[in-house]
Amino acid sequence: MSETSATTEVASQYAARVASDLESNAKEQERIGAEIVALQEQLTALQHDHRVLVNIQQALAGAAPAAGGTPVPSPRKDAVAEPAPGRKGTRARKGGASAQSPVAKKSTAKKASAAKAPAKAAGAKAAGPTLVELVRRHLVAQSEPRSAAEVSAALAQDHPERPVRTTVVRNTLEGLVAKQQAQRTKQGSSVYYTAIGAPEPAPAPEPASQAESK
Repeated sequence: MSETSATTEVASQYAARVASDLESNAKEQERIGAEIVALQEQLTALQHDHRVLVNIQQALAGAAPAAGGTPVPSPRKDAVAEPAPGRKGTRARKGGASAQSPVAKKSTAKKASAAKAPAKAAGAKAAGPTLVELVRRHLVAQSEPRSAAEVSAALAQDHPERPVRTTVVRNTLEGLVAKQQAQRTKQGSSVYYTAIGAPEPAPAPEPASQAESK
C-alpha cells in the first residue's frame, strides 16, 4: 500500500469519527435542552403555588385578630416569610446577606441576572399549558391507573411539538403525589398513578330483559 493511499484511509477514518461525535453532541444538546424546559415549567408552577400560599398566609394574618381576637401563631424560625408592606425586614442572621461585602453583592447580582436570561428564553418556548397541567389533565381523563411511560407516550402523541421524556414525566407525577393531586400504586415492579378526585366511570346500563322484569 502506498503512502498516499494510507494517508487517505486514515483521513477517512478521522472524518467518520468526527461526524459521529458531532451527531452525538447534537443529540445530547437536544436532550439537555428538553430537560431544562421541563424543569423550568415545574419551577414556574412551584413559584406560582408559593405566591398563592404567601397571599393566603397574609390574608389569614390580617383577618384572624379582627374575627376572633386571637393572634395568629408566628411562623417557624426556619420558614421563609416576606416582610409586611411598610416595614423593614428583620435583621439578617449573622453572616447573612446583609453582612455581604460589596464584591460578594456584585457577584450575587451577576449570577441572578445570568440565571434570568435562560429562564426567560425557556418561558418563551413553554407557551401554552405547563407539563404539570398536561400530566394532571391526562390522569383525570383516564379511568384506570397509568405508568410514567404510558403518560409520556400519550403526551408525545397528543403534543408532538413538545419534547417529553419519561424521567421528567415521572418527576412531575411524583410532584403531583406530593401535593396530594395524584395517588401512587405499585404492582410488582411497576408503579402506576391515578388522579385524586378524577370522575368515576359511569355504571354499565342493565340489560333490557332485567329492566322489563322489574
